[in-house]
Amino acid sequence: MIVAVVGIQLRLLANVLDGLVAVEGGKGSPIGALYNEFPDRLADTIILVSIGYAAGLGWLGWAAALTAALTAYVRVFGGALGQPQSFQGPMAKQHRMALATVALIGAQGLATWQPGWNIAVLQAALVVIVLGSAITCATRTRTIVRHIGAQEAHP
Repeated sequence: MIVAVVGIQLRLLANVLDGLVAVEGGKGSPIGALYNEFPDRLADTIILVSIGYAAGLGWLGWAAALTAALTAYVRVFGGALGQPQSFQGPMAKQHRMALATVALIGAQGLATWQPGWNIAVLQAALVVIVLGSAITCATRTRTIVRHIGAQEAHP
């Protein structure tokens, strides 16, 4: 689990550095945006599905991965409609990864101290990710609808 935590943190660090180079360095491009999104979706899927199987509920990991992908889909769809992409929500990428990190550290600690609780911690984290991601999708969708309504009201 500690290896997974290190991997998650390295992934987030690489994402931040990549963003800094693209934005601050003026090296951003449409192809770069494409290559930024796909690895994020793959990493989310690998991490969340792996936690699901580690927790004994593979389907819950897949549900977390699906709802995580939907949060990105809604964000990018808003951008495709010409709106600023909304990174809001209670379960954006950094929130999912923070919760996964805390859950993995907690599960590692509980594995020897309170056997069985470690599984419950991972399962609870995935449930929070699924529900939080669903709320994030709804929040972002409402923002898109508000922006569309404002554009129609003031053409």
